[in-house]
Parts: sequence; structure tokens; C-alpha cells
Amino acid sequence: MRSEQVSPVKSHAYQLGGWMLFLSAAVILAALAFEYVGQYEPCPLCLVQRYAYYAGVPLLFVSLILLSAEKAKMAALVFFVVSLAFLANSGLGVYQAGAEYGFWPGPQSCSGGEALNASADSLLADLQKTKVPRCDEPEFWFLGLSFAGWNALISFVIFVGTLKAAFACVEQRETL
Repeated sequence: MRSEQVSPVKSHAYQLGGWMLFLSAAVILAALAFEYVGQYEPCPLCLVQRYAYYAGVPLLFVSLILLSAEKAKMAALVFFVVSLAFLANSGLGVYQAGAEYGFWPGPQSCSGGEALNASADSLLADLQKTKVPRCDEPEFWFLGLSFAGWNALISFVIFVGTLKAAFACVEQRETL
């Protein structure tokens, strides 16, 4: 006898995907709040680490729509792509956190800030007021981890969650 079919929005894949969407959105909103409200200037590598969130949030939303439309195979593919993005992002976070802890050198090109004026009169004034965020010096520590360390950890959690969601989609598809 066949077991009762579970609604796609009550499935394990949907719930996992929803939690990963919530976590991803919360993290990128927190990063933007630290930048714009808290006045923490992100380094170039920090900005690159946001790409997974910028892509992941809408893709996770799409995967939930696909699940609710009973397109589990397509949802699994989207979850898998998102998981790869967050695995790479976790690696970037580990790389930057390692540079911050002094385990290895950071990228040579890690400089930023506002562009300097070409005028010789204002060059010294621009140099004095321009703060260049560095990738190997953390702006913030919380519970022994920097922003990069937290990003590495949270990105790995999202990687695992979205990968589990992808496999749950496959299992869900097989039971339909």
C-alpha cells in the first residue's frame, strides 16, 4: 500500500530550502547593515564573498517555487548549484580568515577605498583621509572569529543545508 503523499511545501526539501533562504538573507542583510549603519568598510575580498549571497538568495527562492510547482528535479539542480557557490564561498572565507590570523599571506591586490584626486595640491589631504581596508586585518571580532571566519562557517552550513535539500528533492521525486 502506498503511503500518503506529502505536500511539496511541507516536504523536508522545502523546509531545508526555506531555512537556508532565511539564513542567507539574514547574513547578507547583516553584512550590509554593518557596512552602511555600522560604518565598517569591507575589503575587496569581503565584497567578493557577498556574491554567493547575492546569487543564492534569489536562486533559493526559485528553488522553493519549483518545489511548490512539484518540479523536484529542477529544484534539486538549483539547490546543488547554490551548494557549490557556498562551498566556494566558504573556501574564500577560510582563505581570508587564515590571512587575518597570519597563517598565510593575503592577496597582494587587496586594497581599496575611494579614488585619489590627481591634483598634486590635494594628494596629501586625500592620503590622510583615505582609509584603505585590508584583507589581512579584521575590522571586527566576535567570539574569536572575524567577519571572514563567520562567513566561512555560515557558508559551510548553507552548503551542507542546500546539498541536503538537493538530495531531499531527489528522494521526494522518487516517492511521487
